[in-house]
Amino acid sequence: MTKSELIAHLAAANPHLRLPDIELIVATIFTEITDALARGDRVELRGFGAFSTRTRDPRTGRNPRTGEAVEVTAKAVPYFKPGKELRERINKPAARASARATSAA
Repeated sequence: MTKSELIAHLAAANPHLRLPDIELIVATIFTEITDALARGDRVELRGFGAFSTRTRDPRTGRNPRTGEAVEVTAKAVPYFKPGKELRERINKPAARASARATSAA
């Protein structure tokens, strides 16, 4: 789902809200998550998951075009850990599908 699809879905589910207001809400949420990660903070959304940053150590990489060794500096990268409720909802259809496949065999 893209950002515009999310906005369209929210607009359809909430006809009492104006489209510009929904766009502002979605943009504000993403901006706040991004700003918190840039500050080094952790963002936890109960039932969904937690966003944080992890540090990658400096290393020697390779230029894929020339094969030349290149020093890659340390950097912070975003990390997402899904919450228990999200993992359960994602895996529930797979469990039903595997049960159907087992019973059909």
